[in-house]
Amino acid sequence: MATQTIGVIGAGTMGSGIAQLAAQYGYDVVLRDIEQELVDDGLERIRSGLEAAESRDIIPSADDAFAHVEGTTDIEYVTDEASLIVEAVPEDMDLKKTVFEELDAQAAPDVILGTNTSSLSVTEIASVTDNPERVLGMHFFNPPVKMKLLELITGHHTAEETVERAVDFAEAVGRDPIVVDDYPGFASSRLGLVLGMEAARMVQEGVASAEDIDTAMEQGYNFPMGPLKLGDYNGWDVRVEVGEYLAEELGRDVYRPPQNVKKMVRAGDYGKKTGRGFYDWDDE
Repeated sequence: MATQTIGVIGAGTMGSGIAQLAAQYGYDVVLRDIEQELVDDGLERIRSGLEAAESRDIIPSADDAFAHVEGTTDIEYVTDEASLIVEAVPEDMDLKKTVFEELDAQAAPDVILGTNTSSLSVTEIASVTDNPERVLGMHFFNPPVKMKLLELITGHHTAEETVERAVDFAEAVGRDPIVVDDYPGFASSRLGLVLGMEAARMVQEGVASAEDIDTAMEQGYNFPMGPLKLGDYNGWDVRVEVGEYLAEELGRDVYRPPQNVKKMVRAGDYGKKTGRGFYDWDDE
């Protein structure tokens, strides 16, 4: 593998998870966020995750894996060290464009720039760069260390070599890559959002409880996690934003969140990260 050092921009749940995954497979990792406190929180999540992996005999030594990870607030340190950089900041187009402008200006032309977006246009993100051929979507699923799928999204100018190198990296860290075109919702979010919003509508209409709907999909269709529990896990605030975006882009109301989901989000009940969604997570 040509890629030996991985840069991760954003030390939140997804960023720290991607960093942990790379470290578990022997890569050097530089994790960057805008404040040292955020970096420290991300590093602590990584250490905790690695210790859990060691306890389950997934890796031989958490200390050895963690020794591969560095944290920084200096984006230039990331661009100087890494040959693959994955952006994992919040799903905000303007924010992502700002990050990619900065990365493109500072990283060498052969450095791959990946965006961990679940729905935003990779082509639009890449449009602010002078080297859009080295930009692609790298949609990891939460949690990255457990979810095998890695959705690679090709923008309008993404080079075949960029895709090949991303596929090599995905396979090197034990993920199963799929390659999809840059279309709203890609393959995964476009289907997953329809199922999640329809399940929420069924709760609103009194068809069945959230638990029974999830049980139907888990036991009847062999889903590892029902659509409402999955929505709680990923955060309904994010799902509302993505659903509204897909509804506008594709012109289909099936993606729009129903009123019960909007009400939860307005109340701050996003799911697991806030302790309550369709389920009560306070005891988790």
